[in-house]
Amino acid sequence: MEEREFFTPEEHRELFKLYKELLHLSEDMLRKDDRNKLKHILVQAAQNHSLQRDVFGLNPIIKDMKTTIIVAEEIGMQRASILGIMLHESVQCGFYPIEQVKMNFGDDVATIIHGLIRINELYAKSPVIESENFRNLLLSFAEDIRVILIMIADRVNVMRQIKDSPNNDARIEVANEAAYLYAPLAHKLGLYKLKSELEDLSLKYTQHDIYYHIKEKLNATKAARDRYIAAFITPIQKKLEEAGLKFHMKGRTKSIHSIAQKMKKQHTTFEGIYDLFAIRIILDSPLDKEKQECWQAYSIVTDMYQPNPKRLRDWLSIPKSNGYESLHITVMGPEGKWVEVQIRTERMDEIAERGLAAHWRYKGVKGESGLDEWLNSIREALENSDNDMQAMDQFKMELYEDEVFIFSPKGDLYKLPKGATVLDFAFHIHSNLGCKCIGAKVNGRNVPIRYQLHNGDQVEILTSSTQTPKQDWINIVTTSKARTKIRQTLKEVASRQAAFAKETLDRKFKNRKIEYDEAVMMRLIKKEGFKEVTEFYQSIANESVDINDIMDKYVAMLRKENEVSQELPMRSAENFNMQLANEEITGTNTDVLVIDQNLKGIDFTLAKCCNPIYGDDVFGFITVNGGIKVHRCDCPNAPQLRARFGYRIVKARWAGKSKGQLYPITLTVVGHDDIGIVNNITSIISKENNIQLRSIGITSDDGLFSGTLTVMVDDTSKLEALIRKLRTIKGVKQIKRN
Repeated sequence: MEEREFFTPEEHRELFKLYKELLHLSEDMLRKDDRNKLKHILVQAAQNHSLQRDVFGLNPIIKDMKTTIIVAEEIGMQRASILGIMLHESVQCGFYPIEQVKMNFGDDVATIIHGLIRINELYAKSPVIESENFRNLLLSFAEDIRVILIMIADRVNVMRQIKDSPNNDARIEVANEAAYLYAPLAHKLGLYKLKSELEDLSLKYTQHDIYYHIKEKLNATKAARDRYIAAFITPIQKKLEEAGLKFHMKGRTKSIHSIAQKMKKQHTTFEGIYDLFAIRIILDSPLDKEKQECWQAYSIVTDMYQPNPKRLRDWLSIPKSNGYESLHITVMGPEGKWVEVQIRTERMDEIAERGLAAHWRYKGVKGESGLDEWLNSIREALENSDNDMQAMDQFKMELYEDEVFIFSPKGDLYKLPKGATVLDFAFHIHSNLGCKCIGAKVNGRNVPIRYQLHNGDQVEILTSSTQTPKQDWINIVTTSKARTKIRQTLKEVASRQAAFAKETLDRKFKNRKIEYDEAVMMRLIKKEGFKEVTEFYQSIANESVDINDIMDKYVAMLRKENEVSQELPMRSAENFNMQLANEEITGTNTDVLVIDQNLKGIDFTLAKCCNPIYGDDVFGFITVNGGIKVHRCDCPNAPQLRARFGYRIVKARWAGKSKGQLYPITLTVVGHDDIGIVNNITSIISKENNIQLRSIGITSDDGLFSGTLTVMVDDTSKLEALIRKLRTIKGVKQIKRN
């Protein structure tokens, strides 16, 4: 690694530091000759200038070393994963053939490299995955669970390093994707520590002010929080020691992201969040006494502090599908504050921190957690799905779903997402059983296919040989496997019917000796109001459209088009001006939507979620019906729209002046309650030109008032001037636009 041009002086110093750390971590994992072979390959690749930096300018060797340290130290992955990460760039750029990898390092390493290269090819043009490639990405993930773990670690690594990158657009895209895709994946795989870090860093890059506001508040309240935790745990500690339990305790503050989510969900300030931390009791218990000692600790805690029975979470009896085991209770602590207490063993805590998947995968142990089954269902759903965004939404939804546990008549245990129906259960057991399902016996009682299952239900599926899937079944099921199979079966039936209808139509053409013109038929189908050709043939098959009527309309259209084409004058090739023709095609194109009062030909509306007004920084979002919705750039939905539908976003700006059009704007006002506060607010608004007060609502509680004002205003300059004046009112402490 003596090639100076490939590394900056700072990178060179960092390289040797990382190399020593990696050698220490992999001491028991790598074989004797692995290190020398790996070092030789990387030196040659660097000297050949084969390796390229990414969109953030990160050095690929240093980046991969940092990812390797994360997977080795924080997840616990071993030889194949370490070598796969370090070699995949050299294989991808063509410097080191995959056959050589198999020969020198084994098939296991080559498999991981294949998965990583497949994913990297999707990221080659953009740092964020577009919707049409989303299915390919997840299929690559589902090939080998180690690829998922490596990609999560790599995203954590990238997020740690890009804080000073000048490429802000790429950073925002990467951060949005981290929150939307990689954090849910980390959650599903039990990597809670990495999941929290991804969410916090994403918030830091996308909502900088909120992140640092919460961080400063946490720092300011740390001393008081530490004192409270000490007061809470001291008596518990004494009782646990008296009971002879081996343990240690720690207080864990909520992540910044989860605090921000809670503030948003509860419409409150930082001071309004009371459960900022949880107490964790970690027992050093032998395997055969884990549950017994956890429940013993539960009994000690609840004897001292009043528990909230609605907030008991028992993942000891039946662990989560990602292997998570723990006992969560919420108790009333000193000063009347609710405190969450988590009780688990050292083994459970290690799985919670590092993820079960890493343990059983690299050790070759069979997965007891249902993770293999989950990956297979994801792969099956994606391979059969014909709608990428639908698959993406369903996938994300299932990542966060809680589970219900269902028993078969023989006593076999099945896991399904919460809200699953009888029909979901039937498709979960077998697709053919689902297609023939007419209902079920749940706990000995007959129920319909739409019956929602509950924890502990014993279910026997009832079938009929004459039953076939119906269109409304899609609204009954909740799992992607069932929905995909129903759509697939309905599509096959429709396809058979459409093929028969097309054959009938072709026979009619031949019998009446009519010339068939595909283009004319397509225009007729469109004119009749059909969006798809299969829909047209389906309507012929079910006789909702008369085939003879279609034939007559086709003949009339064909005759009319022939007459028109004969009347059109021929254009001379000699007089054709190619430059003018190109101008006709491209002249109207623009990459910015200019919003003006007199805008013609484009259907646009102002989004209700953020109520943009003249002067706001805005962008356009193309809706499914072809119209455009205009959003503020700081709209709360903007990050998700950019991450999921980047290809439907157009730049936009306002043109001219607002010309007196008034827009509704809602302001939130908070302050000290004072006599005449409402009169002072309304008085200022009434004196403003071109501003109208539409509504006002003020509530008062313990000397504080809060409320909302809806005003009609024509542009941002007038709105900002109004906000400045309202802030001068005695007692007003905060005022912000919703």
